[in-house]
Amino acid sequence: MNRFVARRFVGSPFLSRVAWRSFCDVASAEKQKLSSDTDEYDVAIVGGGMVGLAVACSLASMPLTKHLSVAIIDSNPALLKGIIITKDDPPDPRVSTVTPATISIFKEIGAWKFVEQHRHAYFDKMQVWDYTGLGYAHYNARDVNKELLGCVVENKVLQSSLLSCIQVADFQKQIFSARLNSMNLNPCSSLSEKDITSTRYQGSFAELELSDGTCIRAKLVIGADGSKSNVRELAGFKTTGWAYAQNAIICTVEHTAENDCAWQRFLPSGPIALLPIGDNFSNIVWTMSPNESSERKDMTESDFINSVNHALNYGYGPHPKSISAGDGGLLSWLGKGVTSSGGEEFKVPPRVVKLASERMVFPLSLKHANTYISKRVALVGDAAHTVHPLAGQGVNLGFGDAYALSKVINEGIAVGSDIGQVSLLGRYEAERKPANIAMIAILDGFQKAYSIDFGPLNILRATGFNVANYFSPLKQNIISYACGEQKLPLFM
Repeated sequence: MNRFVARRFVGSPFLSRVAWRSFCDVASAEKQKLSSDTDEYDVAIVGGGMVGLAVACSLASMPLTKHLSVAIIDSNPALLKGIIITKDDPPDPRVSTVTPATISIFKEIGAWKFVEQHRHAYFDKMQVWDYTGLGYAHYNARDVNKELLGCVVENKVLQSSLLSCIQVADFQKQIFSARLNSMNLNPCSSLSEKDITSTRYQGSFAELELSDGTCIRAKLVIGADGSKSNVRELAGFKTTGWAYAQNAIICTVEHTAENDCAWQRFLPSGPIALLPIGDNFSNIVWTMSPNESSERKDMTESDFINSVNHALNYGYGPHPKSISAGDGGLLSWLGKGVTSSGGEEFKVPPRVVKLASERMVFPLSLKHANTYISKRVALVGDAAHTVHPLAGQGVNLGFGDAYALSKVINEGIAVGSDIGQVSLLGRYEAERKPANIAMIAILDGFQKAYSIDFGPLNILRATGFNVANYFSPLKQNIISYACGEQKLPLFM
């Protein structure tokens, strides 16, 4: 249809100018015409979730990108109406563990002050242990001279805070409450140069058609639309990955006293994490087989609580015993390399007394885009990579993508670059892809290592826990890497 329109009007300068503007209307069955003055944007962000909004906030906070015009495309009506959170709202089971590096990003872009107005929980210590009782590790912020290891925040609080940040920012933004239907990355490809009198649009914009019939143009399209990214699909990006034979069941639970530590126990079917989220509440992230997740989702509340306490305390195996590095045992060779938290005794997590939310079940998978960028397109967050949730790093990788891409765009504008050119966007991919692949490989390795219950391997895993617990340089490296302060672990 577009080629017919183009050929039909070749030879008339006036009609040639009109031809390009007819493409969207013809393709969408004569839907409303669009004004080139109001329908062109520098950046179109597809996806208004946490990572997509983080991109918008980052752009609004930087000296040169804050002058860009930004379109945010998401069918969630809350983005237009506002995400209302009251103090009496029950905790949402969907939470994120944000690292100190992510907190720094949020502070720099002006969003963290909004997070602090709502429920959140900082933590400065973590205990990780093995169900066999052979090994455990304590991690403490003081091991790296820090005040905290992270903060657990409900996803709706993060999204609401980023949206609040956008609303008060002084930059050009437009939210479209619609879905992306189609994307043309080379809208003038059907015409030769001599057929178009104006060169304004030649290769300078991508064209997007939305579900409400609107058509917009953007110099750069950012796919922040999740693991089933439509942008990734329409742009033709290939992915590598696989589904794990595991589901994650998440929910909020209540204790009799406030929990101030992050806990994680590796079980035969997968890890279970107990994360503080403020007041007397904690969040459960429990990985298990699909059959187990179905059974536990359908359990009575009493039975489910009992199964959680069983998994976190006395079930599957004995409690680990503390090991002294100076008593001539396995770790005596460490000598003065023992960390300050290495001598802490194993502790039992606080007992769960009540279920405070619904139980939600999600299938787990690994997926990684072979490339993050092409001309006029860049992927961020789950659109570029999904990881196993055992370390809570997925959303932090996405926030790192958002900030890095915004910086690259800002630097490109400073030297007069086209923000949609591969030569510029390649700098974003070069920074983020190696770091993301490293984290993906580590998490996938942990998942596979704990999918096998075999005596010698169990001993090897436990030795790894104990060495990490007592050997200061290794522990400091692990903590710094998990906090987002270094992009690659020591061994890479």
